[in-house]
Amino acid sequence: MGNHIWAPELHFIDGKWFLYFTAGTAEDKWAIRLYVLESSAANPLEGAWVERGQLKTAWESFTLDATTFAHGGKRYLVWTQRRAEKELPATNIYIASMDTPTSINSAPVQLSTPEHKWEKVKFLVNEAPAVLVKNGRVFITYSASATDASYSIGLLTADANADLLNIRSWRKSAEPVFVSSAVNGQYGPGHNSFTTTPDGKTDVLVYHARNYRDIQGDSLYDPNRASRAQAITWRADGTPDFGVPVADKPRAR
Repeated sequence: MGNHIWAPELHFIDGKWFLYFTAGTAEDKWAIRLYVLESSAANPLEGAWVERGQLKTAWESFTLDATTFAHGGKRYLVWTQRRAEKELPATNIYIASMDTPTSINSAPVQLSTPEHKWEKVKFLVNEAPAVLVKNGRVFITYSASATDASYSIGLLTADANADLLNIRSWRKSAEPVFVSSAVNGQYGPGHNSFTTTPDGKTDVLVYHARNYRDIQGDSLYDPNRASRAQAITWRADGTPDFGVPVADKPRAR
């Protein structure tokens, strides 16, 4: 766990805190896998953390961006993985059931692979899944393409009563649901998560983006993707409307 430490997610499960993250090895930064930290402290900012080691999937290959959610009395892991180290360099979205917060107990089901043009700009990428359960549906967003202005968010949808481990339960939107906005000066929005306002009444999309389009060199190493948040609205049919990335507010002087 000495290189490319990415994508931390903090979850409170059965009275404990679990922090899921991605890391490469000190010797090979691209040998990235999923790992977990655990804390029994009431406050995750206090108390000790214990390394629980690698969260194993069905095979050893390029793996990242784990998230977890509970639904219908079951817990699921959703993550990104390349099927084999030597296959075409596409990353896919998978789901499996979990028997503990650090292990899966079912075969992975591939929910999405890059197939549309907007998912294959410079690289074949589906990554960074996030889950939102609302209005009788399970929504999974994911990010696609290179980490420059082409980076955007796609959407998978299943009925909340469906078998989430059956690929036939899921529908993939043909077009991205959240993309760059030149008008608002926001580029490459992606790797989102969901929360609410403190009163729980408004759903909030949290994501990162840049406020400029042109990047020198590899966009992956450009350090200026900053966190942003904005409210989600809901259509009459119960589906989310993420709108467009809002413009940055002027900094207070």
